[in-house]
Amino acid sequence: MRKTLITLSLLAATGTVLAQATPTGLWKTIDDETKQEKSLVRITDNGGAFSGRIEKLTDPAKVDSRCEKCEGAKKDQPILGMTIIEGVKKNADEPYWDGGTILDPNNGKTYKVRLTPKDDGKVLEVRGYIGAPLFGRTQTWLRVQ
Repeated sequence: MRKTLITLSLLAATGTVLAQATPTGLWKTIDDETKQEKSLVRITDNGGAFSGRIEKLTDPAKVDSRCEKCEGAKKDQPILGMTIIEGVKKNADEPYWDGGTILDPNNGKTYKVRLTPKDDGKVLEVRGYIGAPLFGRTQTWLRVQ
């Protein structure tokens, strides 16, 4: 009986860790250049395709800012509430999610994206790139929820 309880406890704990080692959740974004907190982004799983939406901007002066440099439907739209990550899926052979895009509202450009959970899902490496992942930059986001 005791071994069964220990085994069940370990399985439950493993399930919790595995569930947290995904990009799903609320993330504090950290600017890779200034190292300052910029926003909170919620990443959700929509049937295997992940997307991320800006829930909060930390700079009160930017709360009403709009994506002036964006093109298409996002042109001049409020950055707060904007979906910036789209179409990301789990890469079956690798420990990351990719295949989608990320929008940088500061310059209006869209990049390919790779999301890699680290540190048991407490940290998310977000790599935006053009062409191959070698040609890009990485931000480290911290899990809030």
